[in-house]
Amino acid sequence: MTTYHLIGIKGTGMSALAQILYDSGETVQGSDVEKHFFTEEALLEKNIPILPFSKDNIKAEYTIIAGNAFPDNHEEIEEAKRLGCEFYRYHDFLGRWLKKFRSIAITGSHGKTSTTGLLAHVLNEAFPISHLIGDGTGKGHVDSEYFVFEACEYRRHFLSYEPDYAIMTNIDFDHPDYFTSVDDVFSAFQDMADRVKKGIIACGDDEYLQRITANVPVLYYGLEPGNDFQARNIKTSEEGTVFDVFIRSNYYDTFTIPMYGDHHILNALSVITLCHYEGIPAKEIKSLSSFRGVKRRFTEKHVGDQIIIDDYAHHPREIKATIESAQKKYPDKEIVAIFQPHTFTRTKTFLQEFADSLEGADSVYLCEIFGSAREEAGKLTIHDLQTLIDGCEILDIDHTEVLNKHKGSVLIFMGAGDIQKFIEAYKPGTHPEVLNK
Repeated sequence: MTTYHLIGIKGTGMSALAQILYDSGETVQGSDVEKHFFTEEALLEKNIPILPFSKDNIKAEYTIIAGNAFPDNHEEIEEAKRLGCEFYRYHDFLGRWLKKFRSIAITGSHGKTSTTGLLAHVLNEAFPISHLIGDGTGKGHVDSEYFVFEACEYRRHFLSYEPDYAIMTNIDFDHPDYFTSVDDVFSAFQDMADRVKKGIIACGDDEYLQRITANVPVLYYGLEPGNDFQARNIKTSEEGTVFDVFIRSNYYDTFTIPMYGDHHILNALSVITLCHYEGIPAKEIKSLSSFRGVKRRFTEKHVGDQIIIDDYAHHPREIKATIESAQKKYPDKEIVAIFQPHTFTRTKTFLQEFADSLEGADSVYLCEIFGSAREEAGKLTIHDLQTLIDGCEILDIDHTEVLNKHKGSVLIFMGAGDIQKFIEAYKPGTHPEVLNK
């Protein structure tokens, strides 16, 4: 039996894959930087070894899986090729692995991780399944009936997959360091649609997904009339959101989700559509109501009289949706947005859009731009965004106590970089002199 060695095992997808392999009875280890990432906690719980990068980690008899962030001249990759190891990139290995199962790819510019987690939760209540979620969560099962996985469009990596089904949540312009336009993004999703073997579940409220053509059935879901599956009679309460589902204008059933905002309703509708298509009864789909979310997606913590939310939102559309969720859940509280832009390329491309999306909050703080190793910093600074937002402030990592003045508020920390360090630095309730100002 081979040993799987994962280069960059702390990456969200890689960490999840390591857990799947381990749960499936394989011998797994990996390497990464020493810096702590939230993804490594599950690896440590399973006693999966995490080694510092070194070419000495590589043995000829190992199967090597490299994260997509690592170049071919990385010392471990070079050693693996020198020794003639069986070698895969993450997306190529995953494409081979999923062929063992009835596979469901969840893809889209936004909402992939939350929808993957939601679908995995519902199916797991009824079947033994395997799942790979982009928050670093993975689960394997030797008798899996389904393999539910997040499929990322970046650099067209999802074209390594040939899933039985695909859920497509939306198409939007993102990753401007790779895609040239929204039409370029659409072409990638069209190519993905051509690789699906049994059926596509697509959001019919999305103008680009309406243009998708496929050789398999396409079922549309949404809030607007004309969709195959439509949510109507939407109501919110302290428990979440309740809505009726109509299938081609015929009442199907009523569902409850413990989340707020139209994007969460759409995510749930995609899951309901897929499950109905697979013949799963409504009473089992209703386990939607017990879903507790995924990591770094509206993750809440109550500290004193404040509510602190950690969210991965890093695109204007995601920021707007996250703020909307907070406003619907906490309509009587001040909403404070603390945002760390992710990559200079994205910040430059969407500068005005970021400003517009953040205007929905009552107060806004900005953190320094988190740059990518793949790009040059250029001349752009966080002050370029600050000038577009009235009254917004720059948050200094050494002076986060300024947030204490927002008594009884909801603080939303958003970003795909290391925004968590600002959460860790903030000590709610301290520095009482700030509260008295």
